[in-house]
Amino acid sequence: MAFPRKLLHDNEDIVLDLRPHWWFMAEPTAALVGAIVIGIVVLRVAGDEGVGSVIKILAAVLVLLCLLWFGIRYLKWVTTNFVVTTDRVIHRVGVIAKKGIEIPLERINTVFFQQSIFERLLGAGDLGIESAGERGAETFNDVRKPAVVQNEIYRQMEANSQRAHGFATGGAPTQPAAPDIPTQLAQLDDLRKRGVITEAEFAAKKAELLNRM
Repeated sequence: MAFPRKLLHDNEDIVLDLRPHWWFMAEPTAALVGAIVIGIVVLRVAGDEGVGSVIKILAAVLVLLCLLWFGIRYLKWVTTNFVVTTDRVIHRVGVIAKKGIEIPLERINTVFFQQSIFERLLGAGDLGIESAGERGAETFNDVRKPAVVQNEIYRQMEANSQRAHGFATGGAPTQPAAPDIPTQLAQLDDLRKRGVITEAEFAAKKAELLNRM
């Protein structure tokens, strides 16, 4: 499920909305495939009575357990969001019972990742975020392309910092107020006296300014 846009702040946009890497599903998938293969072999080899029937029951139980494990892991995969926005990093997990972490970009100190050689081939890895706060460091497993995610977080941190400095006073940087019309007329007359503008240009501009009053 995509991250709900109704949970965003005003003027906040989603930059990345990621599910865990498909490697997250590898173990339960391999177990389910293996259980199904074992079940097929047992059905063909084991008899219908005595020990054979017991083995068939055990094989069926094994398939059901692996199927349950696969289903639970899939639900966790589909309900996990690792989100980078223009304001924060968000990690949410769960369908009914939910848990989540939100880290404002301005509190992030360091972003690092770890990948084994095999994970580099797959494009997966673990991403760590150190922030100023009670939680300290947080590690997120099975992140897709963690190096790319790391760079994007740093890009958004820089952009967020620039916005914070530009709007530190609570609004857009204000332009200096234009001089009032009498002051502009005085400045215009000074330009005329110094020969910067001609009499005709002075008269035209003066008429324009007087029409604004």
